[in-house]
Amino acid sequence: MISTVKNPKNQYLPDYVSPPGETLMELLEDRGMTQTDLADRTGRPKKTINEIINGKAAITHDTALQLERVLGIPASFWNSREQHYREFLARQQEQEHLQQQIAWLDRVPVNEMVKLSWIEKRKEKVEQLQIVLNFFGVVSPEQWDTYWSSRSLAFRKSVKFEDNRVATNAWLRKGELDAQKIECAPYHTEKFKQALQEIRSLTVQHPKEVIAQVKQLCASAGVAIALVPSLKGVRASGVTRWLTPSKAMIQLSLRYKRDDRFWFTFFHEAGHVLQEKKRDVFIETDEKQDYDPNDPMEQDADKFAANFLIPKQDLQRFLNENTFDDQAIAKFASEIGIAAGIVVGRLHHEDCLSYKRGNNLRRKIDWDDFQ
Repeated sequence: MISTVKNPKNQYLPDYVSPPGETLMELLEDRGMTQTDLADRTGRPKKTINEIINGKAAITHDTALQLERVLGIPASFWNSREQHYREFLARQQEQEHLQQQIAWLDRVPVNEMVKLSWIEKRKEKVEQLQIVLNFFGVVSPEQWDTYWSSRSLAFRKSVKFEDNRVATNAWLRKGELDAQKIECAPYHTEKFKQALQEIRSLTVQHPKEVIAQVKQLCASAGVAIALVPSLKGVRASGVTRWLTPSKAMIQLSLRYKRDDRFWFTFFHEAGHVLQEKKRDVFIETDEKQDYDPNDPMEQDADKFAANFLIPKQDLQRFLNENTFDDQAIAKFASEIGIAAGIVVGRLHHEDCLSYKRGNNLRRKIDWDDFQ
C-alpha cells in the first residue's frame, strides 16, 4: 500500500501499480465467474465491466459498493485500489512532462540552495526538479513563470531583476516560508510603533544580542521578521510585504555587513509597514540605478528611518557643532540613545564625514552571528 505520509522524502512511490481491473479479473477466474455473469449480477453493462478490467474505465463509488455485494470484498478496498492506480497514472504523466522541463533547472541556484539547507540534493534530475517546484509551491516551470510574473506586478521597485529573477524569487520564497512559521498577533499600528521605540533603544547593542527581542516585539504587533541570506546575484537588502491582511513581513538579507546598514534597512522597511499598502511588495537595494528617485513611498520610508533614528533637531544641533571626531560622535549617540555606528552612517550619507573616518565605530555583522 502507498504511504500517505506528507513528507515526500518518506513516501513510498512504486515504479508500477497494476490497474484494479487485474485484481477483479483474478477474482472472477478464481470463482469461475465470467464478465457477463458479473454484469448480470451488478446491473452494469458488459462493456463497462470489460473497460474496468482493461483499465479503461474507473471503478466509481457506486460500482465499488456493487462489487462488495457480489464478491464480498469491501468497497473501501476497491476505492483504495482505484485511487492508488489513478494517482500512479497521474505521477507517471507528471514525470513524462517534467522530463521535458529539466533544462529549467539551469536557471535555479540549486547548489546554493542545497548548501543553505533550503532544499535537498538529488542525483536524478526529474526528482531534483520536483523538489525545487515543491519549494516554490508550484506544479511546473510554466506555472512558476505565470505565478511569479503576476507577483512581480506588485513590486514597487524598478529593480532590474531580469538577469537573476529565479534567484531573487527563491530568496523571496524562503522569507515567505520562514515568516509563515512565525506566530504573530494581528497587526496593530500603535503596538508596532511602540515596538519600534523599544527596538530603537536596542540599537546600542550588537544586532546578534537583540535580534530575538526584535523578533518578539514585532511579532506581538503583527509583523514577522525573517533573516534570509542572499543568493548570488540577488541585490536586495530588504523586503516588506503583507502575507495576510493582518500579518506583515520584513525580510532582511544582511547583505551589507555593518550595524548601521542593518538598522537603517530595518527601520526603512518598518516605514513601509506603517504605510499599510497591503497589495504592494517593496524590494530595497542600495544601488542607485535600481531606484526611482521620485517614488513617494520610498522617499517617505527613507525619511521615516532617518528621522526616527536621529530626530531632525538633534541632528541639526550636532551638525552645528561641526566636531565629528570619534569621541564627539560617541557622545552624541549616547545622548540620543542609539548606536554610534548609526550616527557615522548618517554623517557619511550627508557628506559631512569622509567615508574613511568613523568606521571603527560601526559594528561588523556576519551570518555566523545569528546561527
